[in-house]
Formats: sequence, structure tokens, C-alpha cells
Amino acid sequence: MSIRGKAFIAGVYEHPLREIPDRSSSQIQAECAAGALADAGLSFADVDGYFTDSKYGIGGVSMTDYLGLKLTHIDSTDTGGSSYVVHVGHAAEAIACGKCTVALITMAGRPRTAALRADPTTEPVPDSVFEGLWGLSGPATAYALAATRHMYQYGTTSAQLAEVKVAASLHAQYNPNAFLRQPVTVEEVLESPMVSTPLHRLDCCVVTDGGGAVVVVSPEVARSLDRTSVKVLGHGETIKHADAGRIDVTYTGAVISGPRAFEEAGIGPADIKYASIYDSFTITVIESLEDLGFCEKGKGGEFVLDGALVAPHGRLPFNTDGGGLCNNHPSNRGGMTKIIEAVRQLRGEANKEVQVPNCDLALAHGTGGSIATRMGSSTLILGQENA
Repeated sequence: MSIRGKAFIAGVYEHPLREIPDRSSSQIQAECAAGALADAGLSFADVDGYFTDSKYGIGGVSMTDYLGLKLTHIDSTDTGGSSYVVHVGHAAEAIACGKCTVALITMAGRPRTAALRADPTTEPVPDSVFEGLWGLSGPATAYALAATRHMYQYGTTSAQLAEVKVAASLHAQYNPNAFLRQPVTVEEVLESPMVSTPLHRLDCCVVTDGGGAVVVVSPEVARSLDRTSVKVLGHGETIKHADAGRIDVTYTGAVISGPRAFEEAGIGPADIKYASIYDSFTITVIESLEDLGFCEKGKGGEFVLDGALVAPHGRLPFNTDGGGLCNNHPSNRGGMTKIIEAVRQLRGEANKEVQVPNCDLALAHGTGGSIATRMGSSTLILGQENA
């Protein structure tokens, strides 16, 4: 069964703060939930489906209690930063099957102001023990590995990677809530300190507190609301892993999730007017553009040249809020913000300087985990209410 047209995004909310030392993650989630429901014109009492990742209590049970929700459906799928893109697809499926009519999706975290301490009672997973022992010490190291191989195999350059950051920074200057609002040049990216060769500091996403929420509703509920909704047209998801060491780090799970989403939506990459693409690092965007079909494999570095990603008139305007590279990467999981900005674009509510004209079809793509080891990818195709 296809979910095309079976569900609508009626409300979204992104927490405006990037440093939140005075509230818990639960409080931030509650604020985001209230904001998204208000945006939709609904209340907590209307919610009968709840979706979140597995970070908060027993698979969302604690947050359900905290928010006082009365549910007929719950989902705590966790694929890292792509979880919330997955959740929209799962919410649409649940609504299409009659499991719920108003689905609330929330996330929040405070990695900037709260110390990230591992629970000493938690047994470390096998991959972290082995990879940490042999030098894969953090996210930047893993993504640098993918970037190095992509450069070797396809001739991608550091300057081409830098173009991704430049485009994000040009957009962030118009976002009053963005963590980094200063536009940068290719030269400034290349001159920033090296974090893990070949990735410079400005090739890396920001670390912020924050959160967000999305409300997905049935067509009947959408018609009853005095609010412009966004139609869910297609969705795809997959897991790509290390395959016992037989891994090619030059591509991502988007090679599977993207085509599936496009097929369900009945459109192709050339039809997309705006793209929200997970940008944990600049190389993430380059590989995702290729894997989603916006350019040939190995041509991502060339594709982003000459302002191709810059709104409003670039070949493929992307991350017009500034993305994870400049605006917000709450809880080190950026999939939620990708959905929110895509909805803004389709509603015509993006910042006016970067609003894409006649934006009727948008893509939101999430990446969880690491493109050099194991990852969850999810792609969402969205259209205007009458699409």
C-alpha cells in the first residue's frame, strides 16, 4: 500500500534557542510539542499517535507520561539523526492503516550545555570497542575517511567541499536563530583549523542544544484545520552497514531510500524545487546529492560549484535555514530540522531572502550514524496541499 496522499504535515516547530542550560530535554520536547500542535491548530488531547527516538525512557513511554498523551499507537524507532524522517514515513503508514489520526513526533537534547556521559552500566556495543581501539575515535575521523576515499576515487577537492559550507552560511545570515550567522568564503573554510584530514573545522556541523516537533495528520483532520498542510508523497528508508569490512565509503544509504521515495511519489530528482539534506559534514552532502540522483556518481563536487545550492535561484537550493553546518544540530541529530525547513519552503514561510519561488515539491533527507561505518538513511518527498 502506498502512503502517497494518505497523510499531511499540519504543524512544525523548531526551538529558537541553541544554548539551553536551564531546562531538561523533556522540557524542551514539551515546548516543541506545544509549538507544533499550536501551529497545526490542535491540542495535546487530539494526539493519538506518538513517535520519538529511544533516548527518552523506555521507548517513548516516559515522554508519553510526561506529555499526558492518550495513545492508540506509539513508535520509538531509532536510526540516529535520520530517525525523525523515518518517523514521518511510519506515521503516514500508521494513519493510512487507521492506527491513529494525529501523530506527534518530537526530539530534543542538550549536547552543548550538558555533559555527555556514558552510562557506566551500559555494555558497549561491539563496533565501538573494535573501531575505537584501532583509531576511529569520533565522527570527524569516520567522515574524513569517507572524504579521503571520495577524493582519491573521484577527484573531489577540499575547495568543492567548502562550497557546501559557503552556501549554508549565505542562508544562515538571514536566520535570526542560526548559531553561526556570518557568511564565509571558500578560502576561509580552507584556512580554518584541520580537525581530521581532509576535513577542516568549517566542514563540520555545529553542536547545539535544541529540539523540534512535527504533527502528521490524516486527510480528514487536515481538511478540518484552518492551516496550510503539506502532503506526504513518498518515503524510503534503509540501513547500510560495514558488511564485515566489505564497505564502500563513497556512497550512502540514500542509493536505496532515495529511489524508493521518488518511485512512491511518482516524480524524479529533476522535479524537486528545494532539498533539505543532512549536513553533519560537507562530505555528507556531496555523497547524498549523488546518491539521491541529483548528479552522477563522483560528480557531486562539480555539481555544487557556481552557487548551485544557493537560494533562491540556484540549481538546487538546499538547507535554507543554514542547516546543521550553520543553524542548528540539536542533540547531534539533524533530521528533524530538515523536515521543518522543507515544510516552511512549501508553505512559503521560509525567510524571504531564501524563499524558493513556486516551491511545490521538496525533499527532506536524513542520515544517522556514520557514512563510513553503519548508518540509517531516510528520504521524504513532500508536496503542497493540493499536489
